[in-house]
Amino acid sequence: MNRTYMWAVVLVLIGASSYGFSSSIFKLANEDGWSSAHLTFTQVLAGTAMLWLVTGVRFLRRRKAASSAYAGVRRSWLKLTLIGIVGLAMTTMLYNEALARIDASLAIVLLFQFTWITILLESIRKRAWPKKPEWLAMLFIAAGTVLAVGLLEHDLSGLDRAGVAFGLLSAVTYSLFFFLTDFLPPELDSISKSTVMSTASFTFVALLHFPIDFAWGDGGSIIGWGLLLGLLNTAVPFICFNAGIPKLGGGLAALLGSMELPAAVITAFLLLGEPLTWWQAAGVALILIGLWAAQNRTNEVVKAGREGED
Repeated sequence: MNRTYMWAVVLVLIGASSYGFSSSIFKLANEDGWSSAHLTFTQVLAGTAMLWLVTGVRFLRRRKAASSAYAGVRRSWLKLTLIGIVGLAMTTMLYNEALARIDASLAIVLLFQFTWITILLESIRKRAWPKKPEWLAMLFIAAGTVLAVGLLEHDLSGLDRAGVAFGLLSAVTYSLFFFLTDFLPPELDSISKSTVMSTASFTFVALLHFPIDFAWGDGGSIIGWGLLLGLLNTAVPFICFNAGIPKLGGGLAALLGSMELPAAVITAFLLLGEPLTWWQAAGVALILIGLWAAQNRTNEVVKAGREGED
């Protein structure tokens, strides 16, 4: 199998899992007394600082290669800025607001509507119906999502409408991230373009939340929460997604991004003590089957890759 393609699959799965882990960390930070506004600002700041640190180290160690990589990114800075604001900053803010208002399980099922939204956008763009593996994967992922979040077991009366709205809007902006990233040249350096996206994201968040997010008082714990969230929710996913999505396409990457849900459910069980029922375990299994089904789409890509190598 094409090694480059498989590495792209692994990177997208790692990025999605990292997002899944961050949901429970955000809830713990909420319980520590920090608002979604404080946490959003701090995590984006920390993530951007990490990426700039990595970028600076790379430049000092390999100036020629780094200069070449940055030259390519500079030509796409407008697209990168747009994706950073729409696909990353807005998704982070909207999803964090949803987490602050409704249960993490419901927030993530709302976010996961990004899967079919991205597939729909890809179909419109290509003027073609999704392929059979994608239909099958979406079916398994949809069924698994309903079970994994315990939607059939929970009472949905009295939901916070604003929280539901924020969750659905985060799904739209998250799907735009996958969709728009597919327009970027695949040869762009993943760390460099991640740094530009993150900087645009931080600037947007800072302009919206200033000056409340600088009012940390005597709470030093916000720094620790920010660093952890910045690593899991910004630095790792940015690099992994930017390296993997252009090689896979937005539609398949969105399906692989569903790995975020099993990661979130398992982490919530381990860190927050949320119950993990047999129904939820079955849902996680269905999602994993859906991810496996999505890999059937690799046949054409692998064949094309091998023909190019001959």
